[in-house]
Amino acid sequence: MRTSGDGAVTVGAAALSQPQPVRPEDEAERQRRLDRMKRWATGLLLLSTAVFVVSRLLEPSFPWLGYVRATAEAAMVGGLADWFAVTALFKHPLGIPIPHTAIIPTRKDRVGVTLGLFVQRNFLNRDVVAHRLASLQPADRIARWMMDPSSGRAIARQVARGLSAGANVLRDDYVQGLIGHAVLERIRGMQVAPILGRMLSVFTAGNRHQALLDDAIRLTARAIAENQDLIRERVESESPWWIPGAIDDRIARKIVAALDRTMQDVHNDPNHPLRQRFDLALDEFIVKLQASPEVILKAEQIKEEILNAEAVRAFSASLWRDAKGSIARHAESPEGFNPDAIQRGLSAMGEAILNDPALKARIDGWISEGVVAVVRRYEQEVADLIAHTVRQWDPKATSRRIELAIGRDLQFIRINGTLVGGLAGLLLYVAQRFF
Repeated sequence: MRTSGDGAVTVGAAALSQPQPVRPEDEAERQRRLDRMKRWATGLLLLSTAVFVVSRLLEPSFPWLGYVRATAEAAMVGGLADWFAVTALFKHPLGIPIPHTAIIPTRKDRVGVTLGLFVQRNFLNRDVVAHRLASLQPADRIARWMMDPSSGRAIARQVARGLSAGANVLRDDYVQGLIGHAVLERIRGMQVAPILGRMLSVFTAGNRHQALLDDAIRLTARAIAENQDLIRERVESESPWWIPGAIDDRIARKIVAALDRTMQDVHNDPNHPLRQRFDLALDEFIVKLQASPEVILKAEQIKEEILNAEAVRAFSASLWRDAKGSIARHAESPEGFNPDAIQRGLSAMGEAILNDPALKARIDGWISEGVVAVVRRYEQEVADLIAHTVRQWDPKATSRRIELAIGRDLQFIRINGTLVGGLAGLLLYVAQRFF
């Protein structure tokens, strides 16, 4: 017993192995129209035959009937010849296996190969495809579609439904383990110290770190001003018992004043020694982060301790649960998802394309090159598919389908052959009599 996926492939192959049937009502109507035209063509042939017989019998008594007889004779011959030619396309005339008749059933495989080559050379041609794509102006159409407000909503709905369907197929434990493994292994594969050093190098370029130092100084000065009582209590607790409290107060005020003056001096002097020491210490730290084996090893140890923490494992496992839940909520109520951001982005992109002829030309060129590359890659496969498909068709069914499709027009060939043959016979008879 095949799986449903294989079954779908089997059905598709079976569908390709036979000509696709038309609807019953269309087939019946085509058959009626074909039969009606056959009756007209056959009736005209029988009429010319009857006229020939009658005029041939009466010609000795009425010589002028020679013109009628010659016309009817030629019409009969032309009608018979065209009847044979049309019939020989689909079957053996009168059931007699005359060579080079029943062309469609017997030459079906060759017709398939020829049809495949015809499609390959005339429809899958590079110039034809490129010219057609250029006339379609795909970049312009894509841009206008992107500017349509309904496009964002449609994309949001389809993406939400597709992601929800895909998420429900996946096993939670497998995805959670995959996410955790991928994230953690990627982090473990990187040395954090050199990366941190390069980030600090970028941060300190142009003395941007001095602004951070100024903020730290202001915060420190504010903290000192707001915690003078705490400083006094600390000085009092650290001083000997026999020192009077007034002296402790004076010492505390001196400490606060000294700290405040120091903060002010550092803040007001760009070349203050404290700033220089700060720069030197930061530069040394950056160098150690990128070159010191001891610092790099210590950073890796800290990284491993963080990665092995239970909170990190729980966080990596929760990523999939949260993402899946969010996808499911949007899929259940896609109208509740606000596609404004998508719409604005699409509209902006579409407007940019429309307002930039050079960009439109590049996009048209990319699309044309991509489609042409695909066509050139698979043109032989398309020709082989057509030939193989036609080869699998039943000869009688193929002949009947083609006759239903074009047989009515072929009956006009019989009618025209009868009329043109009669006219040619009349002209030849006149020429014989007078020249």
